[in-house]
Amino acid sequence: MTQRRSAGLLLFRRTADGTQVLLGHMGGPYFARKDAGAWTVPKGEYEPDEPAWDAARREFREELGLAPPDGEAIALGEVRQTNGKIVTVWAIEADLDPAAVEPGTFTMEWPPRSGRRQEFPELDRVAWYGLDRARAVIVTAQAAFLDRLAEHSA
Repeated sequence: MTQRRSAGLLLFRRTADGTQVLLGHMGGPYFARKDAGAWTVPKGEYEPDEPAWDAARREFREELGLAPPDGEAIALGEVRQTNGKIVTVWAIEADLDPAAVEPGTFTMEWPPRSGRRQEFPELDRVAWYGLDRARAVIVTAQAAFLDRLAEHSA
């Protein structure tokens, strides 16, 4: 079995209150009422023959409906999530209006075993968070990206 891999872009901006990062709340019924652990770096899976950087930029466009920003890409490395997926992320300093996001969608059977297929947004909302608040809501393994960004920005 091939190792599942995802790649993504973590936007950050510097404000008077410190560094903020743009996170997306995972869409679909499983995360609708969850906050902690339901926010993520905009990312997505890719095949072994696709470069991770290309996948990160493609997935940014698919998940947010916006072109990925230009700018210096800061490699934040990779983490292994509890589901075994390897996630690779780059940070880019850029500003983005969350209201401009037009998320991609996915289709799944819902409710389970109902035979009905429904469409849901990949990310049902995006928001800017200070690093401390981001650590409280992001997928646990992805908090390492916040720590690495903070080290780079120091």
